[in-house]
Amino acid sequence: MLSQDKLDRINVLANKKKEEGLTSEEASEQQELRQEYLQNVRKSFKNHLKGMTVVDPNGKDVTPDKVKRMQENEKKH
Repeated sequence: MLSQDKLDRINVLANKKKEEGLTSEEASEQQELRQEYLQNVRKSFKNHLKGMTVVDPNGKDVTPDKVKRMQENEKKH
């Protein structure tokens, strides 16, 4: 998870971009922070998927094969 300082900086840069624009250094910093944020979101989402099981109304496990493979790979590590 990103630190609160980094999240605050993302918001500051977003607001500044709307109001007056960013310098090239600030735009570069914003892009780096966004990439780091997206990596964290993707990692969190993937971890969430690894822990889920999908069950139909009849109680049958219908978890997608891709998710089952991710779960099996996680058990091996």
